[in-house]
Amino acid sequence: MALEPIEEGFDVFVHDGEKAFGAVRQVAPRNITVYIEGAGDFVVPREAISDVHDEKVVLNYARLETRLKEAINRAHGREDPTI
Repeated sequence: MALEPIEEGFDVFVHDGEKAFGAVRQVAPRNITVYIEGAGDFVVPREAISDVHDEKVVLNYARLETRLKEAINRAHGREDPTI
């Protein structure tokens, strides 16, 4: 399945329909760089991208490195006053 071309500025999600946790900062042939506020830039291999549509990039959480998963969890947690 061919994915829609990714562009800088696209929002990044781990599940479609959830709130974005970051944005695409750079696009390269084999990876993208994702910026997460409070955590910085992370390089994500194309193999970890499950879908691209409507200016959204959806990642396959199971294929992400631990450091990136922790940053995603913190980004979502900061917005939840119970955490």
